[in-house]
Amino acid sequence: MLRINQLKLPAGHTQEQLRARLLHVLHIREKDLKGYTVRKRSLDARRKPELYYVYSVDFETVNEGRLLKQLKGKVQMVEERRYSVPAHGTEPLRSRPVVIGSGPAGLFCAYLLSLEGYCPLVIERGAPVRERFEDVRRFWETGMLKPDSNVQFGEGGAGTFSDGKLNTLVKDSCGRGRFVLETFVRFGAPEDILWEQKPHIGTDILMDVVENMRESIIRAGGGFRFHTQVTDIVTEENCLILNGEERLKADAAVLAVGHSARDTFQMLYGKGIAMEAKAFAVGVRAEHCQSLIDENAYGRPDRGGLPAASYKLAEKLENGRGVYTFCMCPGGYVVNASSEEGHLAVNGMSYHGRAGENANSAVIVTVTPEDYGADHPLAGIRFQEMLEKRAWEAGKGRIPVQRFEDYCADRISDHFGKVTPNMKGRYCFGNVRMIFPDELARSIQEGITRMDRKIRGFADGDVLLSGVESRTSSPLRIMRNEHFASSVPWIYPCGEGAGYAGGITSAAMDGLKVAEALISRFCS
Repeated sequence: MLRINQLKLPAGHTQEQLRARLLHVLHIREKDLKGYTVRKRSLDARRKPELYYVYSVDFETVNEGRLLKQLKGKVQMVEERRYSVPAHGTEPLRSRPVVIGSGPAGLFCAYLLSLEGYCPLVIERGAPVRERFEDVRRFWETGMLKPDSNVQFGEGGAGTFSDGKLNTLVKDSCGRGRFVLETFVRFGAPEDILWEQKPHIGTDILMDVVENMRESIIRAGGGFRFHTQVTDIVTEENCLILNGEERLKADAAVLAVGHSARDTFQMLYGKGIAMEAKAFAVGVRAEHCQSLIDENAYGRPDRGGLPAASYKLAEKLENGRGVYTFCMCPGGYVVNASSEEGHLAVNGMSYHGRAGENANSAVIVTVTPEDYGADHPLAGIRFQEMLEKRAWEAGKGRIPVQRFEDYCADRISDHFGKVTPNMKGRYCFGNVRMIFPDELARSIQEGITRMDRKIRGFADGDVLLSGVESRTSSPLRIMRNEHFASSVPWIYPCGEGAGYAGGITSAAMDGLKVAEALISRFCS
């Protein structure tokens, strides 16, 4: 297999033009091209409004050795690295492995175990994804919250009600990332996630993908139990307590509970499982007109057939804090992502088409254990809860919204300007600024103001802020050793909630790592 990089075509080109360009650059005839696969595609907007797509393409042709010599430096030989599963271990399993949580980490851990014949049992406190979707829709419309079936809890995890972005900064020398993307495609995701620079699925398609993965795990001998919570563990007996009464033996239990399982973290701490507080970030959701973001990215007000544009911004402030955008949702919605009564958290969500009027992203500021009390592993959770209670009070149970001009002036807004809310969940005007300690509030303001130098209009007075964005990542890490086991050797912390991932793809990859550890230890 050969690869050519930097194959450039104008935006709006056809597949026929891509093929013709490939033949022209390679100086080969149509009949000599055995086949080709797009490996990566990105948009080059450096000469906007002239826009180009840049491709990396893998191809096969006759006499590849001759072509390598003729196009030395332009074409390279590549050997595709395929994901491989380790050899099975020898230690017998007296009971099937249990995976606690069905977010990306838990699903992919269970999926790999099922492929290898381990017949895992997945325990999920929330509802199946279709039932969960109805619970979330009802909450957004009425404010009636189900504590165990909401944006945070249920099949698919918190990522199901997000933009479904699949890019990750995790180094991947073993092919896990490619395996994750190929698995998503196998179960219903669009094929372009395999090559787009910034792949995403969207909530509407993610629901189908999650459901299809579950059915595949069941067909392979796995099982699912919904509305079932691990409420206690008996460490010396390798036993999980379900819903306060049922006992379940487990030689191996994968703890993939997600970053919002605060009651579970409290229980684990009480059992002496080693954990530590870690840094995370908190902030607001900022809404802009998508047309503003498009014009900045593409250099023209009408993006035509191009996708809704995205951005990624970061600022380092003089007080030493970093302010940056996170989980940017082109053409998306701000959603009420609460999971506890009397507390309010927001997140961003997009459907696959990203057709909403507004762009939104979290604008967040880093906080460290020193900010919220490093004397206790659960101190970060308490800090999150404090901010979420203030947010609930600021909006009287609804999402509090504030124009940026009014945020700076520390006053409640009384009208909308150029930007009106694109939200899932009820909202009202409220003082978003008062949610935060003063230094964090000022840091968010300064960060947004500085970002205006990169996107003109980013700090416009009519930009809408809502809060609180508090669930960016887990505020703690459950310690694990080189074999991925916790201080209780039959419990395996996994994914974002345990502090080892930050997003759908990285969580899924961590699920694969933990599954590999179990496969290496136990025989199926």
